[in-house]
Parts: sequence; C-alpha cells; structure tokens
Amino acid sequence: MQTYLDFEKPIAELETRVRELRQTANSSDIDIDAEVGRLEAKADKLLKDTYAKLTPWQKAQVARHPDRPHFKDYVAGIADDFLALAGDRSFADDPAIVGGLARIDGRRVMLIGHEKGEDTASRLKHNFGMAKPEGYRKAVRLMRLADQFGIPVVTLVDTPGAFPGVQAEERGQAEAIARSTEECLSLRVPMIAVVVGEGGSGGAVAIATANRVLMFENAVYSVISPEGCASILWRTADKAADAAEAMKITAADLQALGVIDRIVTEPLGGAHRDPDSAIGALKGALVEELDGCGKLGPDELRAQRRAKFLAIG
Repeated sequence: MQTYLDFEKPIAELETRVRELRQTANSSDIDIDAEVGRLEAKADKLLKDTYAKLTPWQKAQVARHPDRPHFKDYVAGIADDFLALAGDRSFADDPAIVGGLARIDGRRVMLIGHEKGEDTASRLKHNFGMAKPEGYRKAVRLMRLADQFGIPVVTLVDTPGAFPGVQAEERGQAEAIARSTEECLSLRVPMIAVVVGEGGSGGAVAIATANRVLMFENAVYSVISPEGCASILWRTADKAADAAEAMKITAADLQALGVIDRIVTEPLGGAHRDPDSAIGALKGALVEELDGCGKLGPDELRAQRRAKFLAIG
C-alpha cells in the first residue's frame, strides 16, 4: 500500500482512481484502457511537476518517508559477502549503527551506517537510527580495523540525530561523537560518506567526515531538525517550513556551499517509489568515488580530508 505525503494528495487521488478503474476492468467486460491511460499520463505529469519544485520542508518529509530504503536494503542491493561486526568492546552493541566487511563490485570496503528499521518492532530495536555512545565507539573500532588492513570506509548516514537520553549522556555521548569524528579525519584509507535520508547534527557528522560526501537528491543534512530550529527561534514547531528554508538543508544548497561533493539522482517521486533504481544509482556512484579516491596515497587522503573540512565556513 503506497504511503502518500500531505503534499502528494492530488497525486494520490489520481493514482487511487487508476487502481479502482483497473479493478473494475478485471471484473467486467468494459474497455477502460483509454481512460486509464489518460489518468496515468495526468498523474505522471503531476508527479513530475510536484517533485520539480519541492520546498526544503517537503524534501525533509520525503527524506523521512517510511518506505524509503534503509541500511539493510542498501546492503542487500550494493554489497556482496557482508559480514556484520558487532559491539564496541567496552559496553554493548548498538543496533542504531550497523557495520561490517563487504565487497562493492569486487572492491573490499568497511560498510557502516545508521539503521532506522522498517516497522514498529524494528524501529524500536534500532532506536529509530538514533545512536548511543556505544554505537559511535563501534564505528570507531570498525574504522580502525579498516585502517589497519588498508580497507576503504563507506558510510551511509540516515539519522535525525544522536540519542539525547540521560543514559547516553552519562556514558559520554559528546565525547564518543567527537572521537568518531576525529577517527574519520585520521584515516589513511579512502572514506566515502553518503547522506541517504536524514543527516542530523553531530550524530551524522560523526560518521560523515569523509574525503567525498555524497547526498541523495531528496535527502536533507543539517545541524538541527527544522522543527528543533523553529522551536528555538520562534518557540513553536509550526514554523518548521520557514526554518527549513532558512537553514539550507537540501542537496543543491549544500553542494553550492561546498559541504557536499556530489548529488545522487533519485527516481521520479523519490527513492521510496523505486528503491531498486535508487540503490543501483548509489552503487554506481560509490564505485566511481572509490576508484577516484583509490588514486591518492595515505598522506594525501588525510590531508585532503582535513583541508576539505577546515575550508567549510
């Protein structure tokens, strides 16, 4: 069952009408092909027109779409021989961050990313992709392992932010995020980061301080959520759309500002409408980026990464 966002209601009405007509055709001898074709063409045009002029707030809604591919979907689509590695060797394993060894089109990588979950049970298990300190310490452990064996690191970012609970603060949330960011900057192997959905605050930066930062066309990346920003500035989350506009959270804005390096095109209507195409586009982009970064030596990689982030702002 297709899930529609608020701004997609006109599209939903047309596509629902098409489905109803098809069901009618299957149960009777009435020829409605012409009417179905007309409605499909109208729906396709409306979908194209709508997604050609999405506002930043609407893109934030698309980035959060419940049917959007998650880390496990990308692993299944782009990686071979994925071997999950769990635990931070200090406290526990955090399911909000998943990582392990894999191959992407024959290239060895350490693949790390946020996992939000796809239903109520899995979302609770993965804490909606909001990592705790042990999640970032696990990421540090895996990055060090990759560095030791000369394996490139690929990270997939999709989180509203690090978990803000009392227990996370007690276990050193800020320090864990800082250590993870520091480890990214210290790597002597190529590192490619991709914002596939939401990139929220330090919870995203902790595994996205990479040589090359990619971003899906309808993903968002910011220091705080639009609702959080609106609550601080206007004392109400109702101003989230205004905050999203002012914060420059879209891929196009961030590429213009030099925060990201490349935009990965999504299928018409967003990655949730055609996950296989979105995953295929990401795999092609990663192969190109890995080959490009592979031409640089260890010292060049670290120097390029540090210079890139020092230049921002």
